[in-house]
Amino acid sequence: MANTLGMAARLAGNSLRFGWYYGINWVLDREAKRLGTRPRYSPERPVPSRQELLADLGRLFVEDAARVRDGTYPADEALPGGLGDYAARLRLMISDLPSALERRASHDAASARAQPEADGLPEYYTQDFHFQAGGYLSADSARLYDVQVETLFYGSAAAMRRAGLAQVARFLRGRDQRQAALLDVACGTGRFLRQVRLAFPALKLTGLDLSRPYIEEAARHMQGLRRAELIVGNAESIPLPDSSQDVVTCIFLFHELPPEVRRTVTAEIARVLKPGGLLVFIDSLQMGDKPGWDGLLEAFPVRFHEPYFRHYAIDDLDAMFAGDGLAAESTSLAFLSKVMARRKLEPRPTSD
Repeated sequence: MANTLGMAARLAGNSLRFGWYYGINWVLDREAKRLGTRPRYSPERPVPSRQELLADLGRLFVEDAARVRDGTYPADEALPGGLGDYAARLRLMISDLPSALERRASHDAASARAQPEADGLPEYYTQDFHFQAGGYLSADSARLYDVQVETLFYGSAAAMRRAGLAQVARFLRGRDQRQAALLDVACGTGRFLRQVRLAFPALKLTGLDLSRPYIEEAARHMQGLRRAELIVGNAESIPLPDSSQDVVTCIFLFHELPPEVRRTVTAEIARVLKPGGLLVFIDSLQMGDKPGWDGLLEAFPVRFHEPYFRHYAIDDLDAMFAGDGLAAESTSLAFLSKVMARRKLEPRPTSD
């Protein structure tokens, strides 16, 4: 039976989220102007009009609500802590704004290297992505991350992530979830893991991330749900056996990896996937995906510390995945993100 009430609730919720985060962006932009630290940059490539952006965002929200209606995933996404916890995180983000703007104005992205957690981690990782104090290695960063990302994307980040659930649902149709395993590579604060658990309660879930504070935040987000295994580890050397995962998801990671590391992580994903297994990959649009939007991609690494984004935006992901035996199944666009489904090829029979 179609869940029309759930669809209406999700559509209303997404609309309210957009309005709320639009207001937050207005406040933050006004404060940046007042402090004189708003970055000035005029892209050479075309940028979409506000009407185009809003129309595409509206399509994302309608598709998200339609999947609730069709039972692909539930409408409920309540997080532990409630409104009080969210308000505390929002206050922390706003109070951090002046120093964040100062870091951006001075191009200071080195505070992560001073964190105790930085010892022994790759150099490319120990820097302040998005000019977050402490990079991905501080507890405050983990507390702020979800509010910051939703603010950046005007309340659409959760809906973009959920687009990947449709690929997982299609793959699992007719299968016994109790016998299937899913690994979320670079699970961060566990928001997508929580969405997976709500949609597929019987799956064996594993989350992997290089940041201990983010793994601890992921554990908090999974409270009240069936347990997922959460591992602090490097995606360049995934600590799981060969051919052990039916599904691997990887969301908004590759644009923050150097080119050679992307290829190492891709090989590791292919290694842990079972033959016939599914990779669900979600990351930023690339140049040419929406040609009239290329100016947004050009401006993004100027506004935020994203040292590997320019190369990601022109990288040949199809060739990279195919090179490790991950065959194209589908590619679609969801607002500012690209959703790619890839299947690990079955081994060819050997002739005697």
